[in-house]
Amino acid sequence: MSVQLYLASRSPRRAAFLAALGLRHALIDGDVPEVPRPGQSPQDYALETAIAKARAGAANATLDIPVLAADTDVAIDGVILGKPRDADDAVAMLLKLANRAHQVVSAVAVIHGARLETVVATTEVVFGDIDPDDARRYADSGEPLDKAGAYGIQGYAARWVRAVHGSYTNIVGLPLYETAELLARFGIHASRLTSHA
Repeated sequence: MSVQLYLASRSPRRAAFLAALGLRHALIDGDVPEVPRPGQSPQDYALETAIAKARAGAANATLDIPVLAADTDVAIDGVILGKPRDADDAVAMLLKLANRAHQVVSAVAVIHGARLETVVATTEVVFGDIDPDDARRYADSGEPLDKAGAYGIQGYAARWVRAVHGSYTNIVGLPLYETAELLARFGIHASRLTSHA
């Protein structure tokens, strides 16, 4: 069966989400520098980065199909946290998020030829108390080191989540409802499930 789109991402979670929707995709390199400008809002930064990734992927494309890219960021008090530099930085980020609400912002960009369309989703996440020793054990496990905000909600960090307001899949890295709606505008639809009765 033919590939429907390129995914310009190294994230196994994004690839798994597309596969779960029945979308046939191929991976393509869309790496770009990820450095927010001073004072840049999380929404603007995520959108700018997703577009840059999509364009980078499109430049590497050999098939005439859309390229999808996304960027997910964690912010608190309007400040983008990014990925931790090391385990100590991860612990500091987690303790900053404890007993607070923060935002997870994802931007999704789809490009095909001269056409570019985007969507931005924001989810509020509320953490409860985080014991510093627990944060250290989590950081030392290595799980948070490649994740924005130093946590993956699909892993151990779910233990600290008191509330989620908005899209859960957005926190994992791809807001599925918004992504499916965006792809539908390019004629790419999630496949219908078939009965095996």
